[in-house]
Amino acid sequence: MTYTFYKYQGTGNDFVILDNRDLTFPKNDTKLINFLCDRRFGIGADGLMLLENDNSTDFKMVYYNADGNESSMCGNGGRCLVAFAKKMGVIQNKTTFMAVDGLHHATINEDGLVSLQMIDVQEVKVYADYVYLNTGSPHHVQEVEDLKSLDVKTEGAKIRYSDLYGQAGSNINFVLKLSDNQFAIRTYERGVEDETLSCGTGATAVAIAMCELGKADATSIGIQVEGGQLQISLKKEDGIYKEVHLSGPAQFVFQGEIHI
Repeated sequence: MTYTFYKYQGTGNDFVILDNRDLTFPKNDTKLINFLCDRRFGIGADGLMLLENDNSTDFKMVYYNADGNESSMCGNGGRCLVAFAKKMGVIQNKTTFMAVDGLHHATINEDGLVSLQMIDVQEVKVYADYVYLNTGSPHHVQEVEDLKSLDVKTEGAKIRYSDLYGQAGSNINFVLKLSDNQFAIRTYERGVEDETLSCGTGATAVAIAMCELGKADATSIGIQVEGGQLQISLKKEDGIYKEVHLSGPAQFVFQGEIHI
């Protein structure tokens, strides 16, 4: 079988994307998806996405982690899929689509920056040395003093597999405040089981966590990830974070074919 694929990246978070509107891709083939995401033997990516038809919106997003398992929401992935949908002529500069965590709205500006509306966040759990919340995917947010030299893979795995989160695990974000409403983060992603250059739901989680802790007070918060810059806009009403938007670049890298 020959598959046509498209490679996209958003601040270094990279994805294999396939047009599956004809539903020919074997969605339950975990080994195949894992192979396609393998950086040595396959194409190489942090995750794989399928663009599918949806009866009530412009399209449906189906997302898989690099381990081959279908996963929770991926913010950068969603932004890249929006850019892909425009490339395929499915949308123009504005869209509504369905993902695993529900309905999403997105826009693309003239510079190619994609702004994706994330889910409302009603619950933020604040503990002594970390914050936990779900922004479409579960996130542990922890401030550190030395972000640059931190062994993110080792320290992230310790928390991800700890008794805190059980078998399901959590994504782990380490945070350093740079200036007012500007933060640097590094993220360990479950499913990839390693540090990634960027995590959209993680950047969103950090922005909300810092607001909840009183360490950010703006409606627009800059998040510096290892692969570039993301911007989070939001507002808080009655204890709920609403109108949460994740904005940043979503770029086409290359197109190819792979024969399995």
